[in-house]
Amino acid sequence: MTGIQRNELREVSNAVLAVATHLSVRDVLQTILTSARRLVGARYAALGVPDADGGFAEFLADGVSDEQWAAIGPVPRQHGLLGVLLSDPNPIRMDDIRQHPRFGWWPSAHPVLTDFLGMPITDGDEILGEIFVANKDEPGGFTEGDEELLALLANHAAIALVNARLFERSRELSIVEERTRIARELHDSVTQKLFSLRLIADALVPLLDRDVAQVRREVDTVRGLAAEAADELAAVVFGLRSPDLAGDGLDIALRKQVDLLDRVHEPAVRFRSRDVPRLAAAREEAVYRIVQEALHNALRHAKASKIDIDLCFASQKLVLVIEDDGVGFDPSSSGPSTRRLGLGSMRERARAAGGRLNVTSEQPGGTTVRLEVPVD
Repeated sequence: MTGIQRNELREVSNAVLAVATHLSVRDVLQTILTSARRLVGARYAALGVPDADGGFAEFLADGVSDEQWAAIGPVPRQHGLLGVLLSDPNPIRMDDIRQHPRFGWWPSAHPVLTDFLGMPITDGDEILGEIFVANKDEPGGFTEGDEELLALLANHAAIALVNARLFERSRELSIVEERTRIARELHDSVTQKLFSLRLIADALVPLLDRDVAQVRREVDTVRGLAAEAADELAAVVFGLRSPDLAGDGLDIALRKQVDLLDRVHEPAVRFRSRDVPRLAAAREEAVYRIVQEALHNALRHAKASKIDIDLCFASQKLVLVIEDDGVGFDPSSSGPSTRRLGLGSMRERARAAGGRLNVTSEQPGGTTVRLEVPVD
């Protein structure tokens, strides 16, 4: 292998490594562009990625000093030969760019280009950008071998651009998912505590002139609920587990939740559990949130006099049953009254935990929520 061949191999390797590593897209494209100019022995090289407004989202140059680049002026538009390379998937190789029928002009400070080799950067049938080199260092203009090398580097540029696009879509999807998670968590946890706070505040008003001791006790409850709501909000924002679950586990966390609700709400809320094992964190979180949602529905909408929660372990499954004696509703309905009950959120959580959720209800007669989650 000659020294020239080794240098070419090294340049191609640098371009491949740039695509494979986690460099910024602009850095990757600059590496590819610099490699292209050196490999084909050109004085100048440029790479452009179009935007949707007739200009370029990225336009990089190599072989031009910062002073020259500043003197040339604004980034070019998608006109002349630049427009051809963005609309025609075929490369352009000429001894003098000025002889091309679509050649227009360039600014006065722009270097004079003669030999020219331009290559569209494509992904399938889509043209993602263009790369070109100009003014061959050696006489004779650009060769077929130069064209093959530039096509190879254009393929690497395409990989970098596609990866960047996929990353951006993934980031946008992650943002949407995170917003959905936060909205769901706020509805499932913090909203319930705020609802309880409002009920207690309403109950305190008639007691102010009659039972100061009772008011003090209720104010202590309000403080506790406010502190729990703040902890829940922190958990939602930072994606943490419920504070109750983190140390106590599902059984004790639910018992604490039920004891609190029984104290501050009129319906009798009772909890019973038997042989409850620890689950994977995600499954415990799902069960906990489903219980919170079901209790919130029963307390706010069912007009029930009692709510019973039963949690047990049977046949390698965690079985949860929540029953109330309220007014009931139509679970098959898709109207606003059903949607506000959060049944979609509950079913989504059950599926995510590998479980099965069944909701039955009679009008009147009450509602039963049954959840089965496998235990590994």
